[in-house]
Amino acid sequence: MIASQLTPSTRLLLGPGPSDAHPRVLTAMTTPLLGHLDPQFLEIMTETQAMLREVFGTANRLTFPISATGMAGMEACFVNLLEPGDSVVVCAAGFFGVRMIDIAERTGAKVIALQQKWGEAFDLDRIFEVLKRERPKAIGIVHAETSTGVAQSLEGLGDLCRELGTLLIVDCVTSLGCTPLKLDELKIDAAFSCSQKGLGCPPGLSPLSFGDRAVAALKARKTKVQSWYLDMTAIESYWGGDRSYHHTAPISMIYALREGLRIVLEEGLEARWARHRRNHLALKAGLEAIGLNYIAAPECRLPQLNAVHIPAGVEDIPNRKRMLTDFGIEIGGGLGDFKGKAWRIGLMGYNSKPSSVFQVLAALEVVLRGAGAKVVPGAGVAAAESAYD
Repeated sequence: MIASQLTPSTRLLLGPGPSDAHPRVLTAMTTPLLGHLDPQFLEIMTETQAMLREVFGTANRLTFPISATGMAGMEACFVNLLEPGDSVVVCAAGFFGVRMIDIAERTGAKVIALQQKWGEAFDLDRIFEVLKRERPKAIGIVHAETSTGVAQSLEGLGDLCRELGTLLIVDCVTSLGCTPLKLDELKIDAAFSCSQKGLGCPPGLSPLSFGDRAVAALKARKTKVQSWYLDMTAIESYWGGDRSYHHTAPISMIYALREGLRIVLEEGLEARWARHRRNHLALKAGLEAIGLNYIAAPECRLPQLNAVHIPAGVEDIPNRKRMLTDFGIEIGGGLGDFKGKAWRIGLMGYNSKPSSVFQVLAALEVVLRGAGAKVVPGAGVAAAESAYD
């Protein structure tokens, strides 16, 4: 059997990821291929690294995209920095914090799991107390919890980790390119992200950065890194100075990331963060006007990932399906504790714009009314318009 020509439907991807890629990124992906050791491609790699450092807010030499998705970035941080018998504190206040615990346990390390109610941020004083008592080799924490829409403050955490000799590992999957993030100022030792959210690219790469303390810990290992493919000492030989062969890089995806980073820096980080904030406030006004309440408290609410409770009596899957089939808009359902109880609406990267806000609010109004919810026609769009004014 020969399959038919590929003609996927046009969607507006307003879930937790992927988001729509910027048109310039898609154009860059049609550029003719080069070999992964071609001198021209090696220069493209160097340019991509330099821009990635700027977007991450770091001077870390060991900064590059892993040829895999964001979860590979999470795994890479833990398998490179932890050995059997090491101790690590992992902070879990949502689905991806729980996943971090699972990955850390697989390294053979002693995992001290610090749990927080889903939908809440950690009180840093509580984390500080645990670190001072346990003095672990590392701590893992999620900066932007995609499952709950919660932003976690990291202020002062890096300073304490330096004082205690603890490595700070941070999940920046949903924060990079959307909200303020400066690795060096926050004294983050290892960070990972993804290509398909705030950077406006397709999924397939995981930007990663290791600081000097993380590199020193890597070099001081007594055992081999558990994963050959994710061993930073090996990948660094390809992305580092000698550019020796490690794997065949996804050439078109590197083109995409390079263009996505160019777009981020052309806009400017401060302006980009402000844009995400502005569109979030308009969406928030509209969502609340049609009876959708946020999971996260105002003081720890992400602008790029809006997680709201599904109104009583409104079913999850049939109504998300209607959003997709009738309006071509994808929104996300809940995970873990919020499965069937929450919707997650992403305004990330290229999709953080007024047209996305008005489209999703107009569609939600129709869907909610069809599900029996009491929604005043036009209330959400009008509230968003007022917020922009």
